[in-house]
Amino acid sequence: MKENTNENSDNIAAIGIGAMIVFIALILVAAVAAAVIIQTAEQLQQNAQSTGEETTDLLASKVTIKSIVIQSTSADLFITFELAPGSDSVTDSAVSWAILCNGNDDYGDFSAATLVSDAAPLTTLDPGNTYDVTITPATCPPTANADHELMIQSGSGGFTYELLNYGGSVADGQVVV
Repeated sequence: MKENTNENSDNIAAIGIGAMIVFIALILVAAVAAAVIIQTAEQLQQNAQSTGEETTDLLASKVTIKSIVIQSTSADLFITFELAPGSDSVTDSAVSWAILCNGNDDYGDFSAATLVSDAAPLTTLDPGNTYDVTITPATCPPTANADHELMIQSGSGGFTYELLNYGGSVADGQVVV
């Protein structure tokens, strides 16, 4: 009988060791799964942060057009604008414009921009101020009943698109936008 008791004890010990091995294996699997989840969450956070920074860069120093008026019979366009809220300051020569019409284009920069309340030349455009600039599109002058595309890029990426709709008249003082 004594031998029989020892065999029963050995079976119980074997079951206990097997359960302990399964328990340790489950802990290891859970640890690996947790590490994968943490690494994935960290990667998603980094992707979201870089996407946010790229979006901020694209919107930084974006130009908001207040109005565009035909200034004179020489086909000058008088643009009143400001930088969008939250924009970074930008140098006036870093703001470029292009007008597209019938496969042609005109381009330049806003280096002649001035504060609306002051005609003194500037070098830096700051958010919160309203500016004006006169541009002369030589290749794409205002034409009655025509539409031209105005594109403005400022600083490192802020883009503005406007459709210049000249209507039936290109007279002095005609509002285009």
